Amino acid sequence: MSFSENATVVVVHGAWADGSSWQAIVRPLEERGLKVIAAPIPLTSLSDDAAALKRTIARTKGPLIIAGHAYAGAVIATANDERVKALVYVAALAPDEGETVAQVFYRDETHPKAPQLAPDADGFIWMPDEGFANAFAQNATDEQIALSKAVQRPISVKSIQEPAPGPAWKSKANVVSACRRRPNDQSQNAALHGGTHEGDSEIIRG
Repeated sequence: MSFSENATVVVVHGAWADGSSWQAIVRPLEERGLKVIAAPIPLTSLSDDAAALKRTIARTKGPLIIAGHAYAGAVIATANDERVKALVYVAALAPDEGETVAQVFYRDETHPKAPQLAPDADGFIWMPDEGFANAFAQNATDEQIALSKAVQRPISVKSIQEPAPGPAWKSKANVVSACRRRPNDQSQNAALHGGTHEGDSEIIRG
């Protein structure tokens, strides 16, 4: 997949993180002639996060590539702007229309080391400290894990329980990396392989 030099990559962080979680790929992308901008989403509801992404897109010019990690897969699927040429799913969730993030996330069997997640009195879910090493950033250095713990941003229950609108991956080109859906799920087949949808797809393995 190739894009013109005036293309912008908008990166969207997932739960418990912020835009700095993409720091390792900013310079490499810029060195390839792409502009990079992080969308700061509030993690307060899927609608709020989609609106934040839309505001970030409004700051850009030219063709766009929208990349999302984890929860942000649901957010980038709301990017229906005609300038969006591709959606990049980085170990991201891809709920279909009417599905919630929670439904997709809990569809598979829970990993033995998965953290116990529960909302606080205000309806926000925090990652337990042990969850950063076991699940959130299991391949990170001790320093990176300590920083992630210190600066984590909780996600609202509203974000994972709000039904998703019609996803843009039904019409956009998709570059998918480990999209979290069941292998026999029709929507995964569509997201990964083009399936019954109009978008062209490519799987990057690594």
